[in-house]
Amino acid sequence: MISRTLQQIADMLGSEAKQLNKEITIQGVSTDTRSIQQGSLFVPLIGDHYDGHAYADEAYSKGAAAVLWQDDHPNPPEGMPIIRVTDTLTALQQLAKAYRKQLPVRIVGITGSNGKTTTKDMVAAVLGSAFNVHKTKGNFNNHIGLPLTLLQLEETTQFAVLEMGMSGRGEIELLSDLAEPEAAIITMIGESHMLQLGSRDEIARAKAEILSGMPNGGLFVYNGDEPLIEQAFAERTVPTDLHRIRFGGAAGSNDLYPTSIRMNADGAYFQINSPGYPELYIPLLGTHNVVNALAAIAIGEAFGVTPQAIAAGLRSLQMTSMRIEKLTAASGLTVLNDAYNASPASMRAAIALTEQLSGFGRKFLVLGDMLELGEHEEQFHREIGALLTPDRVDYVFTFGRLGYFIAEEAEKTFSQSHARAFDNKEQLIAELTALTKADDIVLVKGSRGMRLEQVVNALLE
Repeated sequence: MISRTLQQIADMLGSEAKQLNKEITIQGVSTDTRSIQQGSLFVPLIGDHYDGHAYADEAYSKGAAAVLWQDDHPNPPEGMPIIRVTDTLTALQQLAKAYRKQLPVRIVGITGSNGKTTTKDMVAAVLGSAFNVHKTKGNFNNHIGLPLTLLQLEETTQFAVLEMGMSGRGEIELLSDLAEPEAAIITMIGESHMLQLGSRDEIARAKAEILSGMPNGGLFVYNGDEPLIEQAFAERTVPTDLHRIRFGGAAGSNDLYPTSIRMNADGAYFQINSPGYPELYIPLLGTHNVVNALAAIAIGEAFGVTPQAIAAGLRSLQMTSMRIEKLTAASGLTVLNDAYNASPASMRAAIALTEQLSGFGRKFLVLGDMLELGEHEEQFHREIGALLTPDRVDYVFTFGRLGYFIAEEAEKTFSQSHARAFDNKEQLIAELTALTKADDIVLVKGSRGMRLEQVVNALLE
């Protein structure tokens, strides 16, 4: 993490350190008094319903060595080192950018409508087989989280793998300009953020902003199955001598693609068109995860990781939770927990995975609302329901106002009671508990706001 004197911090911000010893050393940065560490710099952010300045005394009493203080706030605290700034959020971002420039670290930035976190974990695993790697933790992928991640980097970190999220135009550009990634990945363009951006074309343009902070001669790795990425690329100014690698499921439109895929209950085995590789394995389910693994392989190859080390890195992959976790209840029931988030693309992928798996008794789908899809949200949900057929899954249960449209479409082909909509989670859980048997499998999938992990926990218990 950042370790600089108070005077050095002030210089990085173009500000003045006041009160007490300017040679005090700052160790790390925090915006939350609950995570204050001894010697850290406390940055009081301001939100719609909170003002971190009110917690400056508490932060100092818990061990903060100094506090940023926004100029328009009166009565700065006495008796503690402070650095006056015009805006604390801007100062946090400025400090992160200045610190990043002082480090020799090489940065890989990742964005996309789906698969960002999974791809981040796989890239970190591949690079981690040969280098000292730091990756975004949890959901620290926005205008606050990414600067904090940069400030967590050690002087000895060789690679940082940074996830970049967004809800509108300009956000990815800000993150890219802060991080200056040497390599960038776009996983795919889906329907997430249709509410804010209105079309997949606009979503593609927003994702392509990741190129804005890249140096000349950088590496751009992107899903060649999606023509909108090429279109967005052609519309914008890009770094010179940019090296491009396309990955995906189709051979014709990609430089890197799988030549064979086979699934078992614990993960996916696959081979790729690049020579010198053994059969690869990831402890993840689903063809879409194999495709995302190709992006990690492309990054590994570009930075000199051997095929054997890439294979070992993917095999040892450690995943962020609630992204198609395969769980086993005490009864023997198999639960696929994908309750972290949902969009039409990720919903289709999770359903396809469940349909492909063999060796189980009956297959249950528990599908919740997909949120933030804008004016066409009903259509997107109906399209999911229309995909479902009783020869591939046995039961379709939905939860939520929009989930009702999935069930309504599924009811057209499923027998009575095998496709049902619920608006009461306890009733849904009771029905599942009564119906499922030890050799069955249940996919639980929905947007985070639907809290479907409650269904997962109930099934496991």
